[in-house]
Amino acid sequence: MPYYVYILTNKSNRVLYIGMTNNIQRRIYEHKNKLLDGFSSKYNLNKLVYFESTNDVNIAIEREKTLKKWARIKKCNLIEMQNPTWDDLSVSF
Repeated sequence: MPYYVYILTNKSNRVLYIGMTNNIQRRIYEHKNKLLDGFSSKYNLNKLVYFESTNDVNIAIEREKTLKKWARIKKCNLIEMQNPTWDDLSVSF
């Protein structure tokens, strides 16, 4: 089973949210439709700008924790390596 670590942002790309899930399509749907109370809903974080996958849940959990500790500039550089224009990658699902 694949596990995903992902980064969301808002329309202005000002706020970043890092999460982990085993079903990225469902999880992004929940974020986009504000089905989840909390940080992502409060800041209207519904644009998927980065994701990676692994088949090991422990690796995904550790990766999420690692990314959350990074400085914003390092997170932005990671996003821009895969998605230089910060497009919403969820449109490809």
